[in-house]
Amino acid sequence: MSPQTSPVARTIIQGAYIATIDGAGSEYAEGHVVVDDDTIVAVGAGAAPRWALEGHSSGGAGGDSGGVDSASGGARAIRGASATAPVGAAANTAQGRPRASVTLVDGRGHLLTPGLINTHHHLYQWLTRGYAQDAILFDWLTALYPLWSRIDADLVEQGALGAMAVAAKSGCATVGDHHYVFPAGSGDILGGIVRAAGQLGVRIHATRGSMDLGQSDGGLPPDFAVESIDAILAASVDAIDRYHDPSRGAMAQIALAPCSPFSVTADLLRESAALGRSRGVRLHTHGSETVEEDAFCLSKFGKTPTQYLEDLDWLGDDVWMAHCVHLDDHAIARFAATGTAVAHCPSSNARLAAGIARVPAMLDAGITVGLGVDGAASNESGQLGTEIRMAVLMNRLGSGADRMPGRAALRMATMGGAATLGRAAEFGSLEVGKLADLALWKIDGVEHAGILDPVAALTLGAQPPLALLLVNGAEVVRDGHLTRVDEGAVASAVARASVALAAR
Repeated sequence: MSPQTSPVARTIIQGAYIATIDGAGSEYAEGHVVVDDDTIVAVGAGAAPRWALEGHSSGGAGGDSGGVDSASGGARAIRGASATAPVGAAANTAQGRPRASVTLVDGRGHLLTPGLINTHHHLYQWLTRGYAQDAILFDWLTALYPLWSRIDADLVEQGALGAMAVAAKSGCATVGDHHYVFPAGSGDILGGIVRAAGQLGVRIHATRGSMDLGQSDGGLPPDFAVESIDAILAASVDAIDRYHDPSRGAMAQIALAPCSPFSVTADLLRESAALGRSRGVRLHTHGSETVEEDAFCLSKFGKTPTQYLEDLDWLGDDVWMAHCVHLDDHAIARFAATGTAVAHCPSSNARLAAGIARVPAMLDAGITVGLGVDGAASNESGQLGTEIRMAVLMNRLGSGADRMPGRAALRMATMGGAATLGRAAEFGSLEVGKLADLALWKIDGVEHAGILDPVAALTLGAQPPLALLLVNGAEVVRDGHLTRVDEGAVASAVARASVALAAR
């Protein structure tokens, strides 16, 4: 059927505790969300409106939760006003199209949030988990660069599939990946990453990363792991032409991402920024991750990482940087003034003993902050859902118990991530007109039943089981299992690829 004659696919979730993450922080102790095709058309308190139930048929994802009523047992009071599309507007979404039977999801005993957004990953590292377990960043990189230099497109695709499968099962609808290792003759690595995301049904923000500063020129990576500037820029243009979709609802976008101040030259940073801006794509890099990086920049350039990057046009509202653990007051002020965003990666920062980022100070200054898993070789979990809790705990340890509320961390994992990737108008909150990226968490099981605040089940408790994940309105996870791939087959392929890479 053509889009004009195919029936509307309507999904209704009702009875759940809903954290919308809208501008007002609206929450509904027992509410509803209505989705037509890929778009949210109603959000509000209580049961779905009568017009939404037209053509209803029983069944659908979720089923009878058998759990407690989320509006009872001391749940938070409803906040915010109901935002429901009027009957006429709802009808217009299907003008001239036959009505489909409605999929009705019983959300009782569940928490409904936007789908989570991962703003920084290294998907290929899923094949190298468990290495250099007790190393700081520079030693860890030195240990792993020789192995990473032997990857190819086939191995990366298997690793990316495994990493994104785990991310999706932790509620992640959008994955931001930073890939910067492109060995000669390794094939179409970015194509493999985009294909893996397509198999799973998750949204991918892939980067054409790069390194051109080898050890012989004073950089950290070995010479055989770097490329020339001309080759990098040509490959960047090719990646944008092939895989970047600027349209609303795009499932794949590309950013340009030289790796870090200690692995790229100033010329590459400057020219990549100019190229990215000329093509309208975002820019990404690592920044201020460790004290060793600060020392490197001060020794080599006579500047802090932020001063160095700003001089090369690498601050701006089209830039996001990973980690930013060691931003001083001047750097925080410059990030805020220029609109530069941050991908906060608390578990990886702890794994590599990089330090505790000053996230509450960043938020106070108005900096956009998203959450990131970082590479699976420095965060073997790969679960974005658990990063919410880690962000709360790490930042309280660094700044005080009242400086990182759980809801602030959840906002970083949703709207913060959407803004970091430049797509806050499309997803990141449950609002009428936004894309239907939704995560439904089961909180009436033994891990969370009776908890005073349903949101705390996700922000402070064990990661709740994921009952449903929708991306662009399409089902990706149901009852904790991926719906589009065979999980056993993915696991076997990852195991084989990890062994094959190690053997090289």
